[in-house]
Amino acid sequence: MRYLRPNTAAEAAQSLADEPGVTRVLAGGTDVLVQLKAGMVEPDLIVDIKHIDGIRSITAEAGGFRIGAAVAGAELGAHAGVKALWPGVVEAFELIGSTQVQGRCTMAGNLCNGSPAADSVPALVAAGAVARIVGPKGTRDVPVRDIPTGPGKLSLTKGEIITSILLPARPPRSGDAYLRFIPRTEMDIAVASAGVSLTLDAAGKITAAAVALGAVAPTVRLVEAASAAIIGTKLDDAALSNLMQAASAACSPIDDKRGTIAFRTQVAGVLAKRAALIAYSRAGGSK
Repeated sequence: MRYLRPNTAAEAAQSLADEPGVTRVLAGGTDVLVQLKAGMVEPDLIVDIKHIDGIRSITAEAGGFRIGAAVAGAELGAHAGVKALWPGVVEAFELIGSTQVQGRCTMAGNLCNGSPAADSVPALVAAGAVARIVGPKGTRDVPVRDIPTGPGKLSLTKGEIITSILLPARPPRSGDAYLRFIPRTEMDIAVASAGVSLTLDAAGKITAAAVALGAVAPTVRLVEAASAAIIGTKLDDAALSNLMQAASAACSPIDDKRGTIAFRTQVAGVLAKRAALIAYSRAGGSK
């Protein structure tokens, strides 16, 4: 096994592209090191991207924030600007692992693990976040929702790495929230989850909405019918009922020891409703 510590993203991408064997990218390491110790993977090449310039930075950009691919959860949680603009995204990221894990885990790593139950991903999808990807053929920007293609599978091509994630600007009177259900009080992955982002007009009616569900399909699912159910409303009972029905109807989960299909389907609707109410309140709405 070879270890490389490149100085640029282009160098990292080319090294990964040139390696014919198994490769892994090391940012926080909270997934890769566990896989190594468990014997799940034996990489021929590990590329450590932590030392690339800017990859551990949070920078303001176009009214939003660009989050470097090696920014840890604890670092993002301490950033007042990001917390004020996208509190739901920050809360989702902070749910990953323990305090010790938070010191190392990264949002890009959580995304690239390809888990349908990844906590940060539904919140990022609801936020309309965009990943910046560097590869042997150059740089491209891709919506986060288009990165995972299935459990453990990504749309990235050989040699491509995510270098940052952009959380976009948002209008006044906007709010977001993320909720999940887990069997234990902590240190677990979602059985079902929901991220919601809303924008209100001066009268408190919802003018824009995004509802994303996690752990209930092969990838995080952006549910347009659920968004449509609440746009133009003040989250009255009928709107919330329609939201829940649309969210549950969009689910195609699996049956396993952590939750049945019926349970996950019902809980996804409940979480979408509760997250919408929190987002509505954060946007300045009142019930």
